[in-house]
Amino acid sequence: MAAETPVTAQMQIQLEIDPQTAHGVYANMAMLNHNETEFVIDFIYVQPQAPKAVVRARVINSPKHMKRLLLALQDNVAKYEAQFGKIDVSGPAPHLLPVH
Repeated sequence: MAAETPVTAQMQIQLEIDPQTAHGVYANMAMLNHNETEFVIDFIYVQPQAPKAVVRARVINSPKHMKRLLLALQDNVAKYEAQFGKIDVSGPAPHLLPVH
């Protein structure tokens, strides 16, 4: 008797987004922290030449979800670079440039 292969049902989820969230927020910096059970990403806006930064959004993920996010980001960056060319990340980040 052959072993049965489990079948995973695909569930479609309808996404709903309110107008304010749909507009998004700009962030030019992110900070990442973790403990044994979760990862926390703070998306931050650093205004040029300002001594203060503002956390615009905080996302908390489980380790499994963070790994899936990492893989999705890697896949999307690879697709972007295949279409538009390599992303140059040499040099300091714009918010770390010296102030004159």
